[in-house]
Amino acid sequence: MKRVILDECLPRRLGRLLPGHEVVTVPQAGFSGLTNGKLIAAMRGRFDVFVTIDGNLQYQQNLTGLDFGVVVIHALSNRFPDLEPLGEALRKAVDLAVAGTVTRVPSA
Repeated sequence: MKRVILDECLPRRLGRLLPGHEVVTVPQAGFSGLTNGKLIAAMRGRFDVFVTIDGNLQYQQNLTGLDFGVVVIHALSNRFPDLEPLGEALRKAVDLAVAGTVTRVPSA
């Protein structure tokens, strides 16, 4: 079981697509409103995987040396109906996520 945190812009119910993992959202973790740099610092040592839809994150932040993996979802929108079909790929990406790496869903 991995400790997973969903970015603030993702629906909470996305966590239902990740059975067997401990899933919280950024607001549930008490990190609402933090900018990416501060959010990443707050997550260190507390989570195994960060799931986001922000495709620019890896270009805006230095993600090398992180103690958690990042999964970036590529979807039409952040609405659950657009994300739900990616459930299997998301589960696989979270299961295989490695600290300090970025995985794209679906893979490019």
